[in-house]
Amino acid sequence: MDFGLEGKVAVVGGASKGLGRACALGLAREGARVVVCSRSVENLTLAAREIADETGAEVVPVPSDLSTLDGVQSLINQTVEQMGGLDIIVNNSGGPPAGTAEGADEEAWAQAIQMSLLFFARMSREAVPLMRERGGGRIINIFASSIKQPIENLVLSAATRMGALGYSKTLADEVAKDGILVNNVAPGYLLTDRMMEVIHHRGDATGADYEEAMADLTGMIPMGRIGRPEELANLVVFLASDAASYITGATIQVDGGVIRSMI
Repeated sequence: MDFGLEGKVAVVGGASKGLGRACALGLAREGARVVVCSRSVENLTLAAREIADETGAEVVPVPSDLSTLDGVQSLINQTVEQMGGLDIIVNNSGGPPAGTAEGADEEAWAQAIQMSLLFFARMSREAVPLMRERGGGRIINIFASSIKQPIENLVLSAATRMGALGYSKTLADEVAKDGILVNNVAPGYLLTDRMMEVIHHRGDATGADYEEAMADLTGMIPMGRIGRPEELANLVVFLASDAASYITGATIQVDGGVIRSMI
């Protein structure tokens, strides 16, 4: 299937590793010109080079701190300067630290609001006028399964990303007439550094070792295994493509069936 992504300009946040890197690789394989971003210059430069070598696509690293407005604006401005426009953004950021509802302090809340709420709003706000100029675009938000089902010790993720979900749903209504489609992806348990942190935290809380904690986790998943980052990236590529031309305002999980919610 031709996804119609050849020559499209895509920005992917948190792209030096994990889900962001997988999404950048998937888009590059379909011929998109990809700007990758994270705070780690060394890891980002390496990821960009490896993706470009594997796919032959144009991949440009732009280091930036996306937890700040200045960082977001710098990324978008550099994208336009180097690529001439913007068609797709994949809003992906590191999740807030683990913690309980009672234990989260003011500093943790402030960090979570910047990373897991304002980040999504800022990226979208800066991107929409540029997409409108090009006759349309795609905004794809990588949230977490906590927007559909609470996860133990991840209260900050649940609270802030629910706010981001409300923002994205409202935005989808506002910009649909401009051909800008806004959708959300809710990953379940996927093999990333962030997920390894969650598993270790779960083991520390229960007294289980890593193998026991992993076995307990996989036992919760109907498919009986942890997912791979590329399995989420496949959905992101589809949502970015012409094949998803009548989908907006949707939230789709990639979770092996672990989310028990009916909606």
